[in-house]
Amino acid sequence: MYNPFSLENKKILVTGASSGIGKAIAIECSKMGAQLIMTARNEERLRDTLSSTYNPHLHQMVLADLSNEKDIDDIVTLVPDKLDGIVQCAGFTIPKPFQFLSRDNIRDVMNVNFEAPILLTQSLLKKKKIANPSSIVFISSINGILCSSPAGSIYAASKGAINGIAKNLAIELAIKGIRVNSVNPGMVHTNIYETGVITEEQLMEDMKKYPLKRYGKPEEIAYAVIYLLSDASSWVTGSNLVIDGGYTLL
Repeated sequence: MYNPFSLENKKILVTGASSGIGKAIAIECSKMGAQLIMTARNEERLRDTLSSTYNPHLHQMVLADLSNEKDIDDIVTLVPDKLDGIVQCAGFTIPKPFQFLSRDNIRDVMNVNFEAPILLTQSLLKKKKIANPSSIVFISSINGILCSSPAGSIYAASKGAINGIAKNLAIELAIKGIRVNSVNPGMVHTNIYETGVITEEQLMEDMKKYPLKRYGKPEEIAYAVIYLLSDASSWVTGSNLVIDGGYTLL
């Protein structure tokens, strides 16, 4: 059956694949026929992602901490030739008011959210590990692009930087047939909100700010990524795809 969104026979690298959006992306891409190389720091959770994929024997795990330059080099070495797609999903935040941010806080967030995916992409390009044509997708955020939030300044800055460089890469790599896009989610239900710092009542109140009256699901972000990885988006590059339940309309 014809399916322009198929990822059959495509080799896809997914970073941050052990939880949340990254895990959902890996699982959904496997259902579409992709052969995955999945990276994350936590072996137990990464193995759980692997066991949840379709045809897990087809996929490869690479344990790596993207804040470590050697681990980035290891990923590049272990990646098979040639990648048809890359999803840069690894990231985290330190919620802290601007005036209390330390140099280490700034360095840590920018290192993982901005520097690491850029250095990994650059190294893969230098080692000719990315096919022509292919697709690179950065998971960004509406924060730092269309809005922000209290205590979210450094996270917003890191995501704004990602969107900016993604547009530049789209121009520079177009001649090779390599497309570069970002996905910009609003609030998505992930385990980051299960720590108890934010109460259920606060979450429910925040959801009222969304026209669709709910947060997104990780799978809903994964579906957008599948579109950008697939041949269905072969004329799409340099875009920042907003998926936010209408939040930024208001």
